[in-house]
Amino acid sequence: MSATASSDGANKKRILLVAANAATSKTTGWPIGFWWAELTHPYWAFVEAGYEVELRSPDGGALQADSYSDPEDASGYSAHDILSLGFKKSASHLALIQNTRSIDDVQVADYAAVLISGGQSPMFTFRGNTKLQALVAKFYEAGKPTALVCHGTCLLLETKLTSGELLVKGKTWTGFANSEERFADGIVGMRIQPFWIEDEARQIEGAQFEVAPAFAPFAIRDGNLITGQQQNSGRVAAELVLEALAGVVVERPVTRGSHVKIARLGDSLSG
Repeated sequence: MSATASSDGANKKRILLVAANAATSKTTGWPIGFWWAELTHPYWAFVEAGYEVELRSPDGGALQADSYSDPEDASGYSAHDILSLGFKKSASHLALIQNTRSIDDVQVADYAAVLISGGQSPMFTFRGNTKLQALVAKFYEAGKPTALVCHGTCLLLETKLTSGELLVKGKTWTGFANSEERFADGIVGMRIQPFWIEDEARQIEGAQFEVAPAFAPFAIRDGNLITGQQQNSGRVAAELVLEALAGVVVERPVTRGSHVKIARLGDSLSG
């Protein structure tokens, strides 16, 4: 599977997948980047459905994965992720992350949808990233499925539409939960992130932030906005993108994965 579409008629069958550039955590000092499962699981879901996937990063260049997401890491934290292991062992797929193009020349009309993956890097490189915020807003305002997963959802804390309003105003969405941040901090014995998405999301007036039990696969679709809670939610978020692309219309927020009670609606929704 190539990184880009092979014909002019493939625009409607091409999905843009954006992964974070490498960085250094200002809280831990660790090298940080994207999370393997949040890239490979949506990638494979889209490919299985017949879509071509173009992988880019905000600034282009070689990407770096968070060590705990590596199925071959000595920690064993992601040893179960055989899909990412297969991706790593395939020379043609590994090449996709070794020389990414930047998002600078992306034309929204060339793609059917966009998915922003997460990792630890987004918590430092997505905040204040106006060009990435603008790209997400353009996809959304063009009526195209716009998905963000895990810490990649921190982008929605600042992304504004042309009206000047936050994209998430009036929307139900999810992202990395406080319970998951507490678990991660406990594992390493220190504070990892500079802020917690759930804390900030719940302060946004007119938006509804929902979470499932820690690390349970969970995604929400509210119109063309699709969000996945954490690294185990990439596949279910991708499935909601595919449903949107298939023309499935939703008149209220729907979920995929864990069953949770959507407080705003007062009943339990499931996909």
